[in-house]
Amino acid sequence: MMQGSGMDIHTKRSRLWAVGGVAVGVAVAVATPIWCVMAQSQSPLASIMGAAVDMPGESHRGPLPPLNDEQIRVRDGLQKDLERLAGQIGERNTLHPVAYAEAARFVERRLAGAGYAVDRQSYEVKGRPIVNLVAEIKGGGRADEIVVIGAHYDSAPGTPGANDNGTGTVALLALADLLRPFAPDRTLRLVAFANEEPPHFQTEAMGSLVYAQECKLRGDRIVAMLALETMGYFDDTPGSQKYPAPFRWFYPDTGNFIAVIGNTDSMTLVKEVVGSFRRHAAFPSEGGAVPDRIEGAGWSDHWAFWQCGYPGVMVTDTAPFRYPHYHLATDTPDKIDYDRLARVVLGLRDVIEELCAGARR
Repeated sequence: MMQGSGMDIHTKRSRLWAVGGVAVGVAVAVATPIWCVMAQSQSPLASIMGAAVDMPGESHRGPLPPLNDEQIRVRDGLQKDLERLAGQIGERNTLHPVAYAEAARFVERRLAGAGYAVDRQSYEVKGRPIVNLVAEIKGGGRADEIVVIGAHYDSAPGTPGANDNGTGTVALLALADLLRPFAPDRTLRLVAFANEEPPHFQTEAMGSLVYAQECKLRGDRIVAMLALETMGYFDDTPGSQKYPAPFRWFYPDTGNFIAVIGNTDSMTLVKEVVGSFRRHAAFPSEGGAVPDRIEGAGWSDHWAFWQCGYPGVMVTDTAPFRYPHYHLATDTPDKIDYDRLARVVLGLRDVIEELCAGARR
């Protein structure tokens, strides 16, 4: 992002697209005549980048409104669940099988307590039992079209994983509570995945890949997948947000927003999710549909669905591009902004209802 240019972020974006890329974007800020000349011809990079970052609606600006009663209830539930998962259970992965099994039981009990029949997709990794947990609300007129909302419940070695990915897991559980009265037109699946973290990341042992491959074999028609990933850290300090090149030119440098990231094949879904979130939630949001090879673009369970030809996006606070405790022992529940996480969760509830259509019962 260009500091001190005198242009707001939306003006910067439109000029950067017009001139064809990041290098020329510098010229926009210092040499308007060059911009005027080069704007006459669109480069392929300009077209790609323009489409990638041009999102519908407007991100919320200014102070956040006070929490309402529903947001307070959701916030308190998120904090209670996260203190159980990351505070009491703690590190949960194949190196800590007892805690890993307890985390799975906790998630399963919470889903069952919300009224779901929970399907256990079990498999083995080096002789150890691993389980994905699936809850479903069957759709109506378009039941063959499936929307998957997923989060991995394991943590990286050496960390209790409060933000990564305790926040995604407890957001999934909160959404299970909020969506239970919903009668969707499309089928809705809520899935807690195992083995997203190293050493299983992007291997055949990754829980979301096991699940997505099974869906593909069955011929499941998944029309949207949302991966809830590292969602609970926000910073209002200018310069707190980092990006892989070249995206620093296109997005704000303050890490106070929630991001929706997909690959170029998922562009329609990215824009649908961002547009819906902005209609419903008074909360800053950004979106991007980028090439798979961009650093960080595939760093969650949506990657597994891309491998099977399904559209998928990651909903995230951008993890290591913002969060100083990423994959560290200091990733503890006290680092989470529960007020803002609750706002995001309730915004996502409305997004999911729109994706699935139908009505609340």
